[in-house]
Amino acid sequence: MAHLKGKNVAMIVARGFEDSEAVDPKNYLEEHGATVTVIGLDLEEVAGKKGATLKPDVAVDNVSVDQFDALVIPGGGSPEQLRVHDNVVDFTRQFVQSGKPVASICHGPQLLISADVLRGKTITCVKTIRDDVKNAGANYVDEALVVDENLISSRIPSDLPQFNEGIAKALAGVTA
Repeated sequence: MAHLKGKNVAMIVARGFEDSEAVDPKNYLEEHGATVTVIGLDLEEVAGKKGATLKPDVAVDNVSVDQFDALVIPGGGSPEQLRVHDNVVDFTRQFVQSGKPVASICHGPQLLISADVLRGKTITCVKTIRDDVKNAGANYVDEALVVDENLISSRIPSDLPQFNEGIAKALAGVTA
């Protein structure tokens, strides 16, 4: 896989994130040379659904889109926690509008729905929010990996190999 040295990836999390959907992409990207910056609502350690914890490197109020090359939005309960914070929604919207890669998995698109950036896009997600994605104006497809311009999406933890590779390819500038 492409060497990602010098690439800085933002990963935004809140309590209840799906452990593997945060930890696996973080490890994968770091193993390939990228720096992953964990962003939280504050600097308090964040607990995942199944026991993993992540310590935010920085609070969302202290970051800007131009510091990063991509954004990763893990699923689980985290997106539901994040989407009620206007600063997080604004950061997400600005990231999508920047044209830089934005990767969401499982419930991650809930944050994209709140940012109102899905109209006319084709994405995937966990089936329990597919109607929400459709109602936000997106074309839902049931595939392991969907890339539509700068939006990268996957459904569930078993899609992580494709998701991780999709993020890495986007960061490396490799087109499918």
